Amino acid sequence: MAGRYWRHNRRARASVAIGALLLALSAAFLLLAPQLGGGAAVTIGTASLITAALSTVSLGNGLVQFLAWWHRRATPPPAPTSADIGTAKDILAGLVAQQWRDETVLRSLCDPEPMPLPWRSTEHRELADHPEIIARGTVAFPGLGVHIEDMARNFRALRSRRLVILGGPGTGKTTLAVQLVLELLRTRQPEEHVPVLLSAARWDDRLHPRIQDWLAESVAMDYPALRAEGLGPAIPETLVARGEVLPVIDGLDELPDHARAAMLAALNRSMCENDQLILTCRTEQFAESVHDIGDVLTAAAVIEPQPMTAAAASEYLRACLPPVPHPAWPRVLGELRAGAVPALSEVTSTSLGLWLVRATYIAPRADPAPLLALGRGTAADLHDHLCDQLIPALVSARPPAEGPAQPFRPQHMWRADEVGRWLAYLSRQLTIGKEDSRDVAWWHLARHTPSRGVRIGAGVASGAVVGVAFAVLAGSPLVGALIGVPVAGVVMFVTGSWFSESPGHADFQVRGRLSELLRVLRDGLLVGALGALVGWLMASPVFGLRVGLEAAWQIGLLSGIGFVVVLSLIRWVEHPTTEATARSPRSTWQADRNLTVIRIVSGLVVGLMGGAIALKAQLSPSVAIVGGLLLGLLFGLLLGSHHAWLAYKLTIPRLASRGRLPLRAMGFLEDAHRLGLLRTEGPYYQFRHIELQQHLARIPPQSKEPKHPSPLP
Repeated sequence: MAGRYWRHNRRARASVAIGALLLALSAAFLLLAPQLGGGAAVTIGTASLITAALSTVSLGNGLVQFLAWWHRRATPPPAPTSADIGTAKDILAGLVAQQWRDETVLRSLCDPEPMPLPWRSTEHRELADHPEIIARGTVAFPGLGVHIEDMARNFRALRSRRLVILGGPGTGKTTLAVQLVLELLRTRQPEEHVPVLLSAARWDDRLHPRIQDWLAESVAMDYPALRAEGLGPAIPETLVARGEVLPVIDGLDELPDHARAAMLAALNRSMCENDQLILTCRTEQFAESVHDIGDVLTAAAVIEPQPMTAAAASEYLRACLPPVPHPAWPRVLGELRAGAVPALSEVTSTSLGLWLVRATYIAPRADPAPLLALGRGTAADLHDHLCDQLIPALVSARPPAEGPAQPFRPQHMWRADEVGRWLAYLSRQLTIGKEDSRDVAWWHLARHTPSRGVRIGAGVASGAVVGVAFAVLAGSPLVGALIGVPVAGVVMFVTGSWFSESPGHADFQVRGRLSELLRVLRDGLLVGALGALVGWLMASPVFGLRVGLEAAWQIGLLSGIGFVVVLSLIRWVEHPTTEATARSPRSTWQADRNLTVIRIVSGLVVGLMGGAIALKAQLSPSVAIVGGLLLGLLFGLLLGSHHAWLAYKLTIPRLASRGRLPLRAMGFLEDAHRLGLLRTEGPYYQFRHIELQQHLARIPPQSKEPKHPSPLP
């Protein structure tokens, strides 16, 4: 059992390996110090002391992780109470509602009113289960003009409350799913499930064969408030296991054929009788998956949109116009109602087409005359024209806010051609991978950009700074080399995991977490005792009893406090509070940056302690203080589990130098969201429409970009 733990816990293995390396380096310093003599000997001896403390912290980290795993294995956690479950459901419902209300405003889904798309039960009987299994009596959704309140009422009337929303590209499947989520939340009773909207592209059935496992992991990541100590242990997992979460899975069609069929089979295989579900997919892809697995989605009603009539589209566009529109609009709307512009009629028969017309011609108050000429051509040409005009139209219609920041206006001025080029790069990154995906995560920019060069550069730079500093302070180039070279190697080794780490966040709440704090102090005492043993075994055989006792005291104190201040404190603060909001891309970026600052401050505190010990060993004040601060800074930066912000900062300048993204990449992504080009789904950005992503991906890259860039997941 213990062997399996060490095989599967990569961080624990790395911690032990680094600790062993530093311990060997400390022993080498200790043996070398008497041979140098003078100030260099004192410097090397102090470096041996600090390195021994660092090695003890690293070894102790692996040991403490193993002991914690062993304790968790032997002591099962208490089950949450019914009160915990009810509170958690209310918190989750509030976070989901807040998240998607903001998205509704950004997407103009209800301005001036929801798009009048009619929905009804599918006529493809081979795609739906037996009617008597779906609903008691007649199958639900029999009408055409179904309002969202009626839609929610019909959904609740289904026996298993399972619904599949089908349709062609841009027919409003996601729009309906968002509106249905908000309506179910608005009218939710305490005993009802909490709907949570997730992208199908995030589910890998090979990693999570059961929907419950994937759903629990996604809820825990997207809504960290559910990890609050006061809610009880494993709340996301418990909510999902008890069937208290209604997954709304959007975009099944965005997966490859084999993955789509596998996911549909996994849904049937893993759902119990009381499990509810809402799923969106294109009709053609859903039919192919049903054919591949030889079965439909069990007990699910299946609905499809009916094409919007030209008269309904014309009336909706008229309602979106200002009281005094451009003089060409009456003619455009009249010919649309009369059927004289067939391409425009076809494009506006879907919600995507209506939104494109509104965003490119109504919002910027542009002359709609081109709609007449292109409306008599082909729908494909008109669609491409609208996509080409979309970015310039949105940039011009939504200038940066003056004065205080506004939630639905960009904060920076961007040129339309730059926005198009950067979004085209991201869209190509998403489409050249082995599997299609829509999730753009800021930490993935570092994960899927080659990092070997920057790791070598960071290692060499760190080793050079530390080596030169010690060489100058000690007056010996040999001392600088002996310290700088190992520092460079450690930095190159440790930073390898930075580019694949996910972001973290911190919480300093003490109330209700005193037992955790006591465990932190207990672990610090354990590591301090280990450090004292290391110091005694290293020094006493060579220098005698007195020096061995002094080394034991110094290394034990430094390693114990260093472990508590840097490692254990970081672990202790990585907990959300009940006041936390739904995790957004910007909030995760800021939270991981704050963790970096905390680690830096903690490392500097440990460095000052090391400097104080060096001063007591009669080392010069400059060597003691500067050397301690430098090593402490590196100590704080390198240790810990979340370095996504640092990896992002090392990656963006390289992308900006090649014209792929701006230096203010997060500000750009946030403004693209405010412009309505991107949407957020938990901590991820996504293109608002897959058709827009595919259109941008077809734009050839400029000369500053490589022909075959590495993909984002």
